[in-house]
Amino acid sequence: MRDIAVFSGSAHPGLAEEVCAQLGVPLSPTRVSRFANDCLEVQLLSNCRERDVFLVQPLVKPVQEHLVELLLMCDAARGASASRITVVMPHYSYARSDKKDAPRISLGGRLVADLLVSAGASRVLAMTLHSPQVHGFFSVPVDHLHALRELAAHFRQYDLSRTTVVSPDLGNAKEAAAFARLIGAQVAAGAKQRFADDRVRISSVIGEVTGRDVIVLDDEIAKGSTVLELLGRLRELGPRSVRVACTHGLFAAGALKRLSEQPDVLEIVCTNTVPVPADEHTDKLRILTIAPALAEAVRRIHDGESVSALFDASPTG
Repeated sequence: MRDIAVFSGSAHPGLAEEVCAQLGVPLSPTRVSRFANDCLEVQLLSNCRERDVFLVQPLVKPVQEHLVELLLMCDAARGASASRITVVMPHYSYARSDKKDAPRISLGGRLVADLLVSAGASRVLAMTLHSPQVHGFFSVPVDHLHALRELAAHFRQYDLSRTTVVSPDLGNAKEAAAFARLIGAQVAAGAKQRFADDRVRISSVIGEVTGRDVIVLDDEIAKGSTVLELLGRLRELGPRSVRVACTHGLFAAGALKRLSEQPDVLEIVCTNTVPVPADEHTDKLRILTIAPALAEAVRRIHDGESVSALFDASPTG
């Protein structure tokens, strides 16, 4: 592909390499250094002038470090006369800060979107944002992909004749319903109340799960408190089997270990939007690659083609 340059920050270079392999282009080198006063400096080590530049960087721990690195990459590409700068952000962690549900709190999702645009981003390619309204925080075009097709392809290896997809809450029910349609399953949802970042209560499950094969589907799993609470409600209803799936497997604070220790959880499935440390892998973990979908989106953006076919499976279509 001519006139395209793909750079990666330090958050997830392995995914960037996979995307480049799918595109048939080299991953352009980046140098990240730190001054004595702890400030970061980023240098893009390939020509950007009048090129279509793609910067691959999910916002994962340490989020603030990777965010500043991404802002500096945008600024470096703009200063190097890139014709267009697309931020490929498979995980936008600040999307969770999307509403003012308490007085005098910051709206981080919108602020970080403004920072990216101010730094030079002219387009954003994201995957499974925490809520659809986050689109509106950006003043530049956003292509929003979902991993439902990749997850569906994985689960089609099983007998799905008695399967129910369960969303942990009503907010994610639309995505769960879209996934259930893809695999020909029923859908159910938990009635959730959140009291703190790691304290939730699910009072009931709406839908049929007794004696059925359950797939718990969420957009991301961080501490795992919501999924563990849901598993407790499901056990009271007697499902035949339980599998857990998400797009973003953050697995903070030992969440993956706690989930894998649940004897009735047969499998934990996530994608590689974020890196899962190898020393945390368990026999129950399956990591699916979303590099082909990202690469196809990059190709279509570069060629000026429609990207919408890639998220036909999205609940927002």
